[in-house]
Amino acid sequence: QVQLVESGGGVVQAGGSLRLSCAGSGRTFSDYVMAWFRQAPGKVREFVASIRRSGGSTFGANSMKGRFTISRDNAKNTVYLQMNSLEPEDTAVYYCAAKPSILTMTYNYWGQGTQVTVSS
Repeated sequence: QVQLVESGGGVVQAGGSLRLSCAGSGRTFSDYVMAWFRQAPGKVREFVASIRRSGGSTFGANSMKGRFTISRDNAKNTVYLQMNSLEPEDTAVYYCAAKPSILTMTYNYWGQGTQVTVSS
């Protein structure tokens, strides 16, 4: 059991940047694989990026590689998503998620989401 709270969303012009944060509490943060997902209105929730429990190695969706970077600071119980060169198509609610292992199929812990709006 872990509680996740996202922050850092907002409105940004196309081409701009945002840095999202996800703060975890309840259990040892380093016990979890962390990920970011996003969901735009009327669209399915899609995977953005994930990071291993110890940090370092990351995996990102092909469409966002080179623009979005996930990182974590276990000492601060926080995972980040740096988003650069934002496009209007990136507009969505961004969710932080956690799972106990890479062997777990489903992310079973979720934050409430933070809205990112990219204007043209």
